[in-house]
Amino acid sequence: MVHFEVARENDQLDRAWRKSSYSGSTGGDCVEVAADHGAKAVRDSKNPEGDVLNLRRDAWAALVTEIKQGAHDL
Repeated sequence: MVHFEVARENDQLDRAWRKSSYSGSTGGDCVEVAADHGAKAVRDSKNPEGDVLNLRRDAWAALVTEIKQGAHDL
C-alpha cells in the first residue's frame, strides 16, 4: 500500500489543478491533481480549500498502479 502525508495547511500556491474528464460536470466524487516540485498534490474537488495529499513521484506511481489493479474500493 502507498504511504503518504496530509498537508494540514493548504497553501494552494499557484498550482494548476486538473480533474479527469471522466468526472463530468455534476461535481460528484472527484479529486484534482497538481504537479508540485516533482511530486503530486491531490485534493477533493468539492473542498478545494481543504487538506492536500502530497505524494512523492514513486508514491504517486504506486497509487495509480494500485487503483488500476483494483486494490482500492473507490
